[in-house]
Amino acid sequence: MAFDIDMIKKVYSQMAERVDAARDVVGRPLTLSEKILYNHLWDGKATKAFTRGKDYVDFAPDRIACQDATAQMALLQFMQAGKPKVAVPTTVHCDHLIQAKEGAAKDLKHANSVSSEVFEFLASVSNKYGIGFWKPGAGIIHQVVLENYAFPGGMMIGTDSHTVNAGGLGMVAIGVGGADAVDVMAGMAWELKFPKLIGVRLTGKLSGWTAPKDVILKVAEILTAKGGTGAIVEYFGPGATAMSCTGKGTICNMGAEIGATTSTFGYDESMERYLRATDRADVADEANKVKEYLTADAEVYANPEQYFDQVIDINLSELGPLLNGPFTPDLSTTVGKEMTEKATANEWPLQVEWGLIGSCTNSSYEDLSRASSIAQQAIDKGLKMKAELGINPGSEQVRYTAERDGILGIFEQLDAKIFTNACGPCIGQWARYSDPKNAPKNSIVHSFNRNFAKRADGNPNTHAFVASPELTAAIAISGRLDFNPMTDKLINEEGQEVMFDEPTGWELPPKGFAVEDAGYVEPVVDGSKVEVSVSPTSERLQLLTPFKPLGNKIEGAKLLIKAFGKCTTDHISMAGPWLRFRGHLDNISNNMLIGAVNAFGMKTNFVKNQLTGEYGGVPDTARAYKAAGVHTVVVGDHNYGEGSSREHAAMEPRHLGVAAVIVKSFARIHETNLKKQGMLGLTFANETDYDLIQEDDTFNFVDLNEFAPDKQLTLEVVHTDGSKDVIKLNHTYNQAQIDWYNEGSALNLIKKENNA
Repeated sequence: MAFDIDMIKKVYSQMAERVDAARDVVGRPLTLSEKILYNHLWDGKATKAFTRGKDYVDFAPDRIACQDATAQMALLQFMQAGKPKVAVPTTVHCDHLIQAKEGAAKDLKHANSVSSEVFEFLASVSNKYGIGFWKPGAGIIHQVVLENYAFPGGMMIGTDSHTVNAGGLGMVAIGVGGADAVDVMAGMAWELKFPKLIGVRLTGKLSGWTAPKDVILKVAEILTAKGGTGAIVEYFGPGATAMSCTGKGTICNMGAEIGATTSTFGYDESMERYLRATDRADVADEANKVKEYLTADAEVYANPEQYFDQVIDINLSELGPLLNGPFTPDLSTTVGKEMTEKATANEWPLQVEWGLIGSCTNSSYEDLSRASSIAQQAIDKGLKMKAELGINPGSEQVRYTAERDGILGIFEQLDAKIFTNACGPCIGQWARYSDPKNAPKNSIVHSFNRNFAKRADGNPNTHAFVASPELTAAIAISGRLDFNPMTDKLINEEGQEVMFDEPTGWELPPKGFAVEDAGYVEPVVDGSKVEVSVSPTSERLQLLTPFKPLGNKIEGAKLLIKAFGKCTTDHISMAGPWLRFRGHLDNISNNMLIGAVNAFGMKTNFVKNQLTGEYGGVPDTARAYKAAGVHTVVVGDHNYGEGSSREHAAMEPRHLGVAAVIVKSFARIHETNLKKQGMLGLTFANETDYDLIQEDDTFNFVDLNEFAPDKQLTLEVVHTDGSKDVIKLNHTYNQAQIDWYNEGSALNLIKKENNA
């Protein structure tokens, strides 16, 4: 039986009435995304039609999911909210703090040793506040959610950008910062700008070497890393319904890489099969009662151009396998000849050192079975691995079932390393090098979602390429980046030329799923007597001190850094070895912006302290300004804050005295995170004003005392020669968000309202 079945029945019981009311108000047929959004309005039935991309709307999500790295800060904040229990079903999943090095057993034992303090904290907080807890080794949050919690037509938020994975089961699932999650945990509405809608019509059918992964790699090529910002991507058409549920999850998962608010698919038979296979027949039965409400109205898919802001057509029968990268997930290359030419022109290493299969994106039973069919061929055809191979199963249920069915044994015959059911290399938790910064130039191929510089192994010279699990396996066996398994031959141990046959696999395990211990811990009914302790001398955990309001008079602020080019949350707050400090704001602030390239000098972690004239690291310089009582400003380029939902990328600058982040454009989650922490997240009204900013600039916010919705702010930029530039700044703050700013943070406002 499913978790929280009564909650799911309630969502379905109100759906017809609410969706019908919304259809009347809007005055036209509705997309699936709109049906889910209007069914989850905080105020109940719709009384007005919302304007996409403009109106801020209050929603009532059904549930929350948190991974261990972000859960620490989210729960530290929730502890300040004054609530005895979370208001909606919530889970914590321990998947980020397990380093991949020697293999599952030893790596998990090591993680339980070095991170015991954090795991014990999360377990006790979960127990106290009624939160379901998934132990280390239980699996990757998004695969576990898909197997246990996701349901068609539901709305969930999660403190990880790849929460969107649950769209594979027909949800509107959205990645948020921890402060957003705290609002919902505390029983408050969750605010989101009503998204724009992008429709992707899939025709034809996947076959041969083409996989669901190739669909999203193609979409990323079309839309780029910021083309989905502020939009929900809704997939439909015969190609969509013909695809497996976990394949849909893969596509939705990487929607985070195009900046999309989320992605989703309409309820169909593949979802019903998956629900029944994962012991949720009760959910399938309930969904079938309202299935016409769990997909778009027929008119929408018949004439999508009338209902979506943008429509993309992809013929799956014409789509071939793709490799995206390096250093960005939207640089797409067709396997074979095109890769040879592009790699040669750009001096990408053609030899592949590692192939990695797994992560939250591609770690299902289907993914492993298709990749294992290629591995089995290598064994049968006498081929020797030319690269190393690593496997991260998505959950203990997937791992146990795959081991029972001999899938993992096939990989092990090729000397593959079976890592823990955890994120591992995907998030930088990979002990590949003893000295990553000075590691050699190399290429790797993986079935993960992100491939920013240093993302997997800390080595800036690692060229990471994203592919399907089956293509990853084939390329790892060949050891060549430009290998095309559809046309190219390999020489086996006996000197014979052999070719791979097309991959095969199972959508679902023929013998059904099985597991002995899934790793779930149910919280006690009454947690009032559960003690949660945080040592004042801990290096890993730190109780939070409320931020003080920045006020409406910011003058004499100094430039901290002018970031050049791509500046993701990995650049602002790195993962990898820094994950151990995710529960200690002061300690993790020592990584603030150390990956960002300073436009002055084009170096990382090397900025000028205007008070002394000396150069130093970004965190040290920020601390010096803070100690002197001087506010600082960060300036950035387009899509600033792209990538992970980690709110540390907003909390660290706030903690170290940054008052404003001024950029050409923001990634959605990061902009919201800045607002939640009581900071100014602003954009240049004229993008070319970015070029006016000089290294020794001082900033005066002229009219901050008039901060109001839809009103530009004026910034006086004072240069060292005494000259000034007065520029206009845009913002997207509504009055509630301005109230957050005035109180010092959204959490401060929650506490104030609870204590009123």
